[in-house]
Amino acid sequence: MRALYAADAARLLLDTAEAGGSAAVALVVGGPGAGAALGRRLAVTRGPGSAPETVRGSTGSQPLDERLAALLRAALEDPRAGDDLRVVDTARGDIEAYVELRRPVQELVIVGAGHIARPLARMGATLGFLVTVLDDRPDFATRERFPEAERLVRADFDDPFRDVRLHERSHVLLVTRGHKYDYACLVRALRLDPPPAYIGMIGSRRRVRATYVQLIDDGIAPELLGRIHAPVGLDIGAETPEEIAVAVAAELVLVRRGGTGKPLRDVERISGRFFEGPPRETE
Repeated sequence: MRALYAADAARLLLDTAEAGGSAAVALVVGGPGAGAALGRRLAVTRGPGSAPETVRGSTGSQPLDERLAALLRAALEDPRAGDDLRVVDTARGDIEAYVELRRPVQELVIVGAGHIARPLARMGATLGFLVTVLDDRPDFATRERFPEAERLVRADFDDPFRDVRLHERSHVLLVTRGHKYDYACLVRALRLDPPPAYIGMIGSRRRVRATYVQLIDDGIAPELLGRIHAPVGLDIGAETPEEIAVAVAAELVLVRRGGTGKPLRDVERISGRFFEGPPRETE
């Protein structure tokens, strides 16, 4: 297997992610077991859907290649893994490898270009989403109002996704100016196969409950309701458009990375774990 050079590895990471796949590259950077493998690379790529896995590059040692490939596969399976220095033990001693990961480019489709959509688009772009904003009003979905958006689409809410292809990497936020528009978009998103990664709809408890009743009355299977994040976002007491955008962004990260959604103070319990004990006597 031929060597994988730096420029080729960088292009492989970028092209794979943009095509909807995942890629990981390991570069041997040191360690007593590195030997002739120092500076060599190995890559594991996975295409979108059921596309086969490929392994490229080589360290010049088949056992080391196998260990690194297993390391890269484990990193790709871990949603929290990121670029990092890793250690692999070999018969000749430990080797240090720097691992770079690229995951499929995620898309955020914001349906509605009102006052809440603007901070949502900014926050989404900050998180690395390719942002698309849809609206049926040409004066709202403009470049001046949404400079961070990748695409601005003049949409007909009777067929909202005609010019936007939704897929398993799409995150759909329904924040139109009216319930009937949100509902029309919601029905179409729920019937997609494969479904989007995330469907969020803004609304009060009463509005969401009425929406669920209407969905069932219109023949939507009850089990599909679990795909809907509504009311959208995490409960942080958000009121302003910017605060709502933070709450929604936190939920998007939660869906992508996993976690509890609890304050880290309560998860780690540092004060309780390390400083519990009988109260100290005071003089």
